[in-house]
Amino acid sequence: MGKRETVRRLPGIMAALAAAALLLTSGASGGTAVSSPLAEAAEPARYKAVPAAAAPKMAEDRAAALPEAAEEPEPLPSPLPRTEAVEDTYFDRAVFLGDSRTEGLYLYSGLKTGHFYTAVGATVESVFSKKSFETESGEKVPLLDAAAEQACDKIYVMLGINELGWTKTETYQAQYAKLIDRLRADHPEAKIVLQSIPPVSARQEAQKTYVNNTRIAEYNAVIQALAEEKQCYFLDTAACLTGEDGCLPKDLNSDGIHLNPAGCRLWLDFLRTHSLEDEAIAAALEKG
Repeated sequence: MGKRETVRRLPGIMAALAAAALLLTSGASGGTAVSSPLAEAAEPARYKAVPAAAAPKMAEDRAAALPEAAEEPEPLPSPLPRTEAVEDTYFDRAVFLGDSRTEGLYLYSGLKTGHFYTAVGATVESVFSKKSFETESGEKVPLLDAAAEQACDKIYVMLGINELGWTKTETYQAQYAKLIDRLRADHPEAKIVLQSIPPVSARQEAQKTYVNNTRIAEYNAVIQALAEEKQCYFLDTAACLTGEDGCLPKDLNSDGIHLNPAGCRLWLDFLRTHSLEDEAIAAALEKG
């Protein structure tokens, strides 16, 4: 570059330096976001001092504008206490979701009301996808899809005996949690009751298979923990079907796993005397 060119460009350079000095003294923003075209860049906001006397009032206004923190719900009693017995009409708007054991409750307990959504071999996974429930039109759909169409105010769930062979208890827990979420989405106003899994007989226990009472106890601990976490009721149905030896009594089962009519009637009596009525629960808890 020649000397003449340097002199020719000097006024331009001086003008740029003057503009930069003006920006520094005026407090303008030092840059524009890359994603924003320069022509659309908004003028930077200026900080405005607040008189000290007004600061507390503004803080109060900001606090009032914030959404109120949701109060944590009161924990539900776990397990459900024994209450005064209810009439069977109490189950008119109840849904029973389960496997062949719950099917036995429908067939042999004598209960003439309620809505049963059951399938032999049902699991906390298959209820989502296996088309095992036949509708009135003859179409087969998954249990949860069928139950979603049923108006109800309480839902009793017993699932787990068919999942005892799953390699990880965590898998059962995660899938059961999804089941609870689905039921709550389909029936937001209904009370959900998670029932513990009744034990198997001493004869079944002696076979040393994965269908054993140690495994059942592990799953029942998962069910109770989920009930507390998900704000569901936990009903320890197993309590009324367990003998002194920790097994399902001979006179209550047909094959070591499934309940006979006597066992199903005892189960129904347990449901009758462990209602979800708030006043009944409060009275039961007060009695201790």
